Amino acid sequence: MDANPREADGPADADERPHVLLTNDDGIDSPGLEALRTALAEQARVTVAAPTTDHSGVGRARSDTVEVTRRDDDTYAVDGTPADCTAFGLRGLEDRPDLVVSGCNVGPNFDAYILGHSGTVAAAVEAAFLGTPAIAVSAYDPTGFLPDPDDPEDYALPAAATRHLVTGALETAVFDGFEGFGAAAGRKATSERAGERVGFLNVNAPAIAPQSGVEMRVTSPLTDYDTRIERDGDTITFNNTFWASAGVEADLGLDNPPHLPAHDPAQYPEESDRHAILAGDVSVTPLTAPHGVSHHEALDALTDGWRFGGDGLDS
Repeated sequence: MDANPREADGPADADERPHVLLTNDDGIDSPGLEALRTALAEQARVTVAAPTTDHSGVGRARSDTVEVTRRDDDTYAVDGTPADCTAFGLRGLEDRPDLVVSGCNVGPNFDAYILGHSGTVAAAVEAAFLGTPAIAVSAYDPTGFLPDPDDPEDYALPAAATRHLVTGALETAVFDGFEGFGAAAGRKATSERAGERVGFLNVNAPAIAPQSGVEMRVTSPLTDYDTRIERDGDTITFNNTFWASAGVEADLGLDNPPHLPAHDPAQYPEESDRHAILAGDVSVTPLTAPHGVSHHEALDALTDGWRFGGDGLDS
């Protein structure tokens, strides 16, 4: 099939529903992606542009060129990363999407460290850089960490939460005022100004059948990360402990680093994404891109008045 929608199709017609670009990092045939596509089908016109294969954990890696295969009128298999899929969907489709949804990921994406590691979240960040709001969605098992990737029931509640957020975010002021920045905003914009508006939501929802008692909470990413090194001669193995002080490490066959406390739910602030996940609730973290900038008087003093004299000596 022709992968170029500009040549294959004419302009979008009378369908006034919002246009959602759906992508992920688990691959175009993931049941998590299909669950979101089904959940959003009535509320939106859904176009899928997703990786041909699993690209979990690639972060915001981008390719110079990609091959795109058009499977049907609104489905594109992209031989590239999640960020590539977002870029193609927002710049390669004649009918530009109003919102990007990335997921549903098999496993949670929470904490400040994982946000920079996740391909699911990276697709949403790419959208924000390109001036389009986004929602990244991940499913977690409240007891076993990872949901069953092949059980549609595990995506029922995440799909319901996504449908609620997509419908509400486009109808309310959640993304009001977000214009992207730089070229996407049509003018020069600083990270300070971009940080004034929500650019994307990071959502983690329990992989269980919809039931009473599950709440949706606005959260902040928690910083709880360490890495351990194992040596075998000249070979170094890194063990990244993104659940550094949580008991789930044992469930994954890992041991807590000795200098970190044993898991205690009370140690996590109630407003954190970790607290919401341990409670079995839906965590919704409002974020933006790029990274924020901090003011530091000591750094101001360090840089103030420095000049390079051109003779190899500082002046």
